Amino acid sequence: MTPAFRLTSSAFGDGEPIPREYTCEGADVSPPLAWSDAPKGTAALVLIVDDPDARGFIHWVVVDIPGAPGGSLPRGVSRTPAAPQEGRNDFGRVGWGGPCPPSGRHRYVFTLSALSAPLRLPGTPDAATVRRAMEGRVLGVARLTGTYRRGG
Repeated sequence: MTPAFRLTSSAFGDGEPIPREYTCEGADVSPPLAWSDAPKGTAALVLIVDDPDARGFIHWVVVDIPGAPGGSLPRGVSRTPAAPQEGRNDFGRVGWGGPCPPSGRHRYVFTLSALSAPLRLPGTPDAATVRRAMEGRVLGVARLTGTYRRGG
């Protein structure tokens, strides 16, 4: 039996609250993430974080993470030459935009897709552009869901 492709964070578990430091009420830095057992043939990975409770509002797009069976992204991914390519979120900026729901508890779905080939998109693509480019290349998907309620 093939092990399941998994996405985890040392900051929160699946279905658990995202700590304040990763939100608009804290330092607003990206949480640490790790993955394991990516499908055989994974050449690149793409991460898209969205809020299904806000009509799919995009919080983060990371493109062409080097393909490997396992790996990680550190806390507070920075925009250095060594960092993976980041796209534009729905806040209108490049990189991570932490949870900042106007009211109530929202879910934040971190979706990591294993691809058969890198996308090699120019600039800072938005999630819609990335999703179109991924069509026909997805070998597997791993998800991690966190929650957040402002002031909580």
